[in-house]
Amino acid sequence: MTTENFNKVCIYGAGAIGGWIGARLAAAGCGVSIVARGATLDALQGNGLRLRENGSESVWPLQASADPADLGVQNLVVIAVKAPGLLDVARRIAPLIGPDTVVLSAMNGVPWWFFQGFGGRFAGTVLKAVDATAEIGQAIPSASVIGCVVHASCAATPGCVLHHFGNKLIIGEPSGQQTARVTQLAALLQAAGFEVTVSEQIQMDVWYKLWGNMTVNPISALTGATTDRILDDELVRGFVSSVMLEAKEIGARIGIPIAQQPEDRHAVTRKLGAFKTSMLQDFEAGKALEIDALVTVVKELGALTNVATPFTDALLGLSRLQARVHGLY
Repeated sequence: MTTENFNKVCIYGAGAIGGWIGARLAAAGCGVSIVARGATLDALQGNGLRLRENGSESVWPLQASADPADLGVQNLVVIAVKAPGLLDVARRIAPLIGPDTVVLSAMNGVPWWFFQGFGGRFAGTVLKAVDATAEIGQAIPSASVIGCVVHASCAATPGCVLHHFGNKLIIGEPSGQQTARVTQLAALLQAAGFEVTVSEQIQMDVWYKLWGNMTVNPISALTGATTDRILDDELVRGFVSSVMLEAKEIGARIGIPIAQQPEDRHAVTRKLGAFKTSMLQDFEAGKALEIDALVTVVKELGALTNVATPFTDALLGLSRLQARVHGLY
């Protein structure tokens, strides 16, 4: 497979991040299609995919359908849905995947493939918080997957993406191998204008991002506060640090040591300023919240590794209750 063979690309989930990646790949010359529904599908079919960044707007006419069977087997499928929607994707994605299809998983939280080719004695473990029935792993086999951690902020309305800041994609094979396909995919993404790093342990990058957003995301949804206000409250910041220390110990026991303290990560988050998290945006929009992939899974990993998680449990209980009361879980 060469870089040129990634000429048939499908974006599954044309929200903020999926639309951003899709528009950039279309600009790089890929044949891009999108699986979408409702108002987003109507907008894409009527007006194309619009991307606003750097003070200008580009428009890309492309094929969009609610039915993956209309689009056929792809060279590359980018999954950029929120975690609560992944099971539905798994049940519908088969027409897009052939024996050589690469699936780029560009999602928040711990993914279904986390322990595939990694984890020592935990290798092969299926995490019930993210794949309760193992259907996702069966429908999207880890052999097809390249993991992706996105460091960018975008917002979306149906058919239109606004890129705020950040341009970094970290990609890697779940096994950590430096394969030809991951090298070729990195070259394609770089040609599309992204800052790309190929990771030797993509699970480390997943866990490090989770280490920051597993706390501020649900707390922002609970309180309506932006990240600066969360960290400015010394009691809340102390609670956040306590949750992070539990996750740090879990990481050490699964082979992902974090050589930082919570305050080091708080300093990174503070640089975002008055930032509204994706979970707060979802809460305000009445969308299902990504609690399981960000928090429930950490509780499960604590049980798996014999790490007590009282602070994580409290965060999970409160955020899950709030989401249930509002019909978002």
